[in-house]
Amino acid sequence: MEKNLALVDCNNFFVSCERVFRPDLEGKPVIVLSSNDGCAIARSNEAKALGIRMGEPWFKVKDLPKYRDVVVFSSNFPLYSDLSNRVKYLLADFSPVQEVYSVDESFLDLTGFDDVKERMVAIRETVAKRIGIPVCVGVGPTKTLAKLANYVAKKHPRSKGVFHYNVLTEQQKSGLLKQIPIDEVWGVGRRLNRSLISRGIETVYQLREADIRTMRSRYGVVMERLISELRGISCIDMVDVSPPKKQILSSRSFGGVITEIDDLENAIAFHATKIGKQLRRQHSIAGMVHVFLMTDRFRKDKPQYHPHVSLPLIDATNSTIEINRYAMMGLHRIFRPGYEYRKAGACVSELSPESVFSPDMFTDPKRRKIMQVMDEINDRFGNGTLRLSQDDMMHRRWRPKVDRVSPRYTTSWDELAECQ
Repeated sequence: MEKNLALVDCNNFFVSCERVFRPDLEGKPVIVLSSNDGCAIARSNEAKALGIRMGEPWFKVKDLPKYRDVVVFSSNFPLYSDLSNRVKYLLADFSPVQEVYSVDESFLDLTGFDDVKERMVAIRETVAKRIGIPVCVGVGPTKTLAKLANYVAKKHPRSKGVFHYNVLTEQQKSGLLKQIPIDEVWGVGRRLNRSLISRGIETVYQLREADIRTMRSRYGVVMERLISELRGISCIDMVDVSPPKKQILSSRSFGGVITEIDDLENAIAFHATKIGKQLRRQHSIAGMVHVFLMTDRFRKDKPQYHPHVSLPLIDATNSTIEINRYAMMGLHRIFRPGYEYRKAGACVSELSPESVFSPDMFTDPKRRKIMQVMDEINDRFGNGTLRLSQDDMMHRRWRPKVDRVSPRYTTSWDELAECQ
């Protein structure tokens, strides 16, 4: 039986999240900026039409006359994450197998359903009606072809946001793939794109028809797998349960320069808290804590210092308290006064399943209970409700700039949308 794998992709996701609560922005150019209000990381179709590129530094172009009507938002990740989870929860109604690929993409296995096209339309209409996020749906026999089908659903207005590759004749499939440039294939980056073009392979059709043995000898087994996927042979399995991460990193650039260790302690405590919660969510424990600091690499007129330190834990843990204790030891070991720091972060590695941990006579059984209570309170009342004393929310001078951030409409009682 031919597989029907669907890729559901939210259109211009961060911008669409902002428009859910600002319907007056429909039809207007809108962009969302990265951390510290730096570069454009999401653009509405209207902003793309004005020539705003992905990754465009906003400070370089904001004063140009043609951009004066662009509506600009700082990143509001609590909002985006919550709406993403709502979309994923809704998609689970349409398939027993869902692979969450990214914050705005999910694969669904629709194999075995008789009403695939109707189901695709229902997905698009249901997400738009219940959440307000526009999505496109592409279906193919492999993940790679599902990605390409989604590309067609987005680019061709006649598709109305859904495209079913499997219902095409072989002649229609070949004709379609001849129109799609090679850089639209999943996994073909800039370097590989240049290499393929230099060998005369410019379209998806040409890659599909290339000699698979020759391509494997030049590019390896990954290329062989890619060509097989384009030929309808599924080589990339659906993964409905994400594997645990092998390391967890949390870091941020500061909104301004930081020189005092108290502010750095505040930042590192924030990162330790995030890491601890992620460890517990994936039921892992860590054996190593890493801490690093960075000055501004682009300020050549300033003294440079980029230290890092790694500390092995005596007992592997997922306790925020213990991770923070070691992180503070590391911070004090590498901190040097007299430097203007612009970034700090923490990381844990040597992860193992929580189930392998064997407590000894020195292990405090209350510590695990404390973390459980901390997570339950924060899950119920919001992150930061219960936190480490060093993670002082009122004095986060290190916080990134978010001068244009929208309210956290769905995750903060104080910022709920008001009906008039």
